[in-house]
Amino acid sequence: MLRKGMFISDRYEIIDKVGSGGMSDVYKAKCHKLNRFVAIKVLKAEFSEDKNFVSKFKVEAQSAAGLAHPNIVSVFDVGEDNGIHYIVMELVEGITLKKYIEKKGRLSTKEAVSIAIQVAQGIEAAHNNHIIHRDIKPQNIIISREGKVKVTDFGIARAASSNTINSNAMGSVHYISPEQARGGFIDEKSDIYSLGITLYEMITGSVPFEGDSTVTVALQHIQGEIPSPRGVVDDLPISVEKIIEKCTQKKTDRRYPKVSLLIADLKHSLISPDEDFVEIAPVANNQSTVVISDAEVALIRKETGRTDEDFEEIDENTADFSTVDDDDEYDDDDEEDNPKLDKIVAIGGIVTGVLVLVVVIFLAVSIFKNGTGGDSKKPEETTTLDANHTIMPDLTGMTEEEAIEAIGKASLGYVIETQNSNTVEEGHVISASVKYGKVIEKNTKIKIQVSEGAKPQDMPDDLVGMTREEAIETLNKLNLNLTYDIQPVEDDSVELDVVIKTEPEYPATIKYGDKIVIYYSSGGAVATDAVVPNIVGYTETAANNTLATANLKLGNVEHQYSDSVSEGLIMHQDVNPNEKLPVGSAVNVIISDGPEKRCVVPVITNCSVSEATSKLQEAGLALGSELESTYNESYNPGCICEQGIAAGTSVAPGTAVDYRVSLGAQTTEADVYSASVAIKKKDIVRNLEADEEGNYTGTVVIKVDGSFYDFDSKYADLSAWPDSWTLDLPDREESGTATVEVYVNDVSSPVYTYDVKYK
Repeated sequence: MLRKGMFISDRYEIIDKVGSGGMSDVYKAKCHKLNRFVAIKVLKAEFSEDKNFVSKFKVEAQSAAGLAHPNIVSVFDVGEDNGIHYIVMELVEGITLKKYIEKKGRLSTKEAVSIAIQVAQGIEAAHNNHIIHRDIKPQNIIISREGKVKVTDFGIARAASSNTINSNAMGSVHYISPEQARGGFIDEKSDIYSLGITLYEMITGSVPFEGDSTVTVALQHIQGEIPSPRGVVDDLPISVEKIIEKCTQKKTDRRYPKVSLLIADLKHSLISPDEDFVEIAPVANNQSTVVISDAEVALIRKETGRTDEDFEEIDENTADFSTVDDDDEYDDDDEEDNPKLDKIVAIGGIVTGVLVLVVVIFLAVSIFKNGTGGDSKKPEETTTLDANHTIMPDLTGMTEEEAIEAIGKASLGYVIETQNSNTVEEGHVISASVKYGKVIEKNTKIKIQVSEGAKPQDMPDDLVGMTREEAIETLNKLNLNLTYDIQPVEDDSVELDVVIKTEPEYPATIKYGDKIVIYYSSGGAVATDAVVPNIVGYTETAANNTLATANLKLGNVEHQYSDSVSEGLIMHQDVNPNEKLPVGSAVNVIISDGPEKRCVVPVITNCSVSEATSKLQEAGLALGSELESTYNESYNPGCICEQGIAAGTSVAPGTAVDYRVSLGAQTTEADVYSASVAIKKKDIVRNLEADEEGNYTGTVVIKVDGSFYDFDSKYADLSAWPDSWTLDLPDREESGTATVEVYVNDVSSPVYTYDVKYK
């Protein structure tokens, strides 16, 4: 055990012991090289003597030291001094999430989700660096005095091999994933499961599984169903319930595949808590849950050398701000061949083979009974968008003006309603009455909820006389996302670090995002120099507060696109960390806008204009100008035959794509020939005899080129024939002569024949 005043590596002065765990002790220390306070985690003597363990411990700690994120406790240094192996970490003044839950009983839904988002962001940063935490639990999550949530012990859990398991494992087994409990393959989804259990505990105030031993609890994670949190919290929103359910699925392929998707759903739940938008994949092949027998449990315990006595629960003497539960089970998947593990894998292979055989038999019986192996599922219904319908646009995150413009483009009406919100910036959309992507009738009136920002609150009246840390903690409880400008004032009459005044002062009102100036006593002469902190990876608000604490301020803020740094995080500061600047100096930064926003042009050829408009809108683009139509035999008339920007091209959002419409296949106009003949009555009757009254009667028939010709029926009676009647023959594409024959009563011999030329 180290004593107060001792130095490690001639650099770190031990100030006080702040906590102890199964693997290490944690001390508050002062780094005299950088003049700052740090937390030092020192391995206990029994582990320091294990060279294999120490080697892995260093490798994993150095890997974790590469992580830099506002929601991760930073690892500054790893070293050894006279047999003392230690890790130097960021000192976070605060309380563990476990203690916070115990203190409050259970958290409100919004607070729990907000904490889960910050934890998930830290986990995401680690996963992006190929680091799996393996021990996510409330004991490894710290809430600082400023309200910042940080995750600790990244990479440390992996260093704790099976021979270091002790009673502290009881604290971890409540959050362990089924695959960890079985000794199976561990990946990103294992951390997601543990985070789901942690969110369950924040919401309900208790863990889902309890037991007298670690084996009992671990088996419940493998076999048991997670109790519904709605059974404890009646008014729990459906979205949060479904998020917990998806995170804690037994099968890894039914959980969130990536933490980024979990973060998106958590943020969505803050905006639309009662919307059922979380999709959970169905269980494949209708397979039953595999139950592990008592014999298999005994085998696991035998092969791992564990007994219930190994896991007797002890009190966790964890300091509020420290992180000491670092000694849980190590998944030895990267080590050399393990004969015990091979035996377990072999048994698992046999069990799997039996299960496959059962499934095959079941399917064969089903096919025999039904007489078909076809899929009985109904085909998915598809919606055809006609001229009277449109698609509801996504208004999330838009300003009021942007939302109105998007609604107008979709041919919809709107009603604006405003309300206060602590999570959505003033003037931005909170929610809409119709779900994004839904097909609705045009001119439907949409209710749009727009944020008025957080409700203004009164400035606390008791800040003067507090320490500056206490004042900031009091202000942070207002949940107004305030920023701070911390100014030291030379005043021997006021105790060191005590607030002298604030701007604004009580009884002023303050609102969301306001900047508060805090003047505190420096006790004597004000320092002339300040040490620049590392703010890369911080949000603008967090950087502003960190600089203010260091007696500096945030200067010019520029924005650039970045494929490697998440949107909203600082990617560059113009003064390097640990350099000195005069007090009050500004540090300029560049903030990432994330990857440059691009849209992919879809295929709109062979679409109607309305179909193309919908496809482009869904892709974040717009229909441009219609180019001159053209004949194109490959496309039907009215279909788009050419698009101004090729499909698959990456373009900026809102880009307009011009188009050309097909007139169909082009037809060649051939020469048209026509002919007509004047059939005179005198020609027809020249060889006929008149009746006593001098009239000619009979039925007239006409043939053209030997075929009967249908003509006006009123002239079929010879008595109605005029002196002359013009017969128009059908047009044709060839010239030449047609033979017109006129018959009366007898069609065996014409009474007159005309040779008619086509012209």
